[in-house]
Amino acid sequence: MKTIGIIGGMSWESSLEYYRLINRGVRDRLGGLHSARILMLSVDFAEVAARQRAGDWPALTAQMIDAARALERGGADGVLIATNTMHLMADDVAGAIGVPLLHIGDAAARAVRAAGHGRVGLIGTAFTMEQPFYAERLAGHGLDVIVPDADDRRAAHAIIYDELVQGRIEPASRAVYRAIIARLVARGAAAIVLGCTEIMLLVGDDDSAVPLFDTTTLHAQAAVAWALGDD
Repeated sequence: MKTIGIIGGMSWESSLEYYRLINRGVRDRLGGLHSARILMLSVDFAEVAARQRAGDWPALTAQMIDAARALERGGADGVLIATNTMHLMADDVAGAIGVPLLHIGDAAARAVRAAGHGRVGLIGTAFTMEQPFYAERLAGHGLDVIVPDADDRRAAHAIIYDELVQGRIEPASRAVYRAIIARLVARGAAAIVLGCTEIMLLVGDDDSAVPLFDTTTLHAQAAVAWALGDD
């Protein structure tokens, strides 16, 4: 079994899910008392979020590279960035280490394509929805990507940072997300990519008329398959 290196803490709410999903996936595959070989370097999300707000992406890139290199030195055979937004610097991180970086967008896109969908709605932080790095990654797999309008992007972003990353799950916010999803479906989205690792804490399949693709689960599943030699 390969050792999975995880850059976590962004937020720790979703990092907890990564740890649970990966270990459960290994146990389901191997049975008995088996669990995953994991190294996690968990950062202080307050510092990360402050740099995001300031637009200091070079400093964040350096921080992610340092974390990935530390995991590699510690014995990780591959690295996951346990957040969608910080895949903005995924190419830089991948180029700075000698082990594979398992990209969350690739895991999501492969699942969407395997299910036969072509046009997807993307919901995440404002950074993920408004900057091209994520939509372009999905488009590279042949997907047509649409994002919510400006008001819906602001609402989705605020709920993530003001509530979900702080462990708050509010019914009113679930209703907001349901409405955002419905508007994307009305614009032709055949599926929705939950492009933030905390959104799965708020909404599920019952909240959407079309399939939801939870990137947290898909990324964890891809890590299990890779660690056990499927890829």
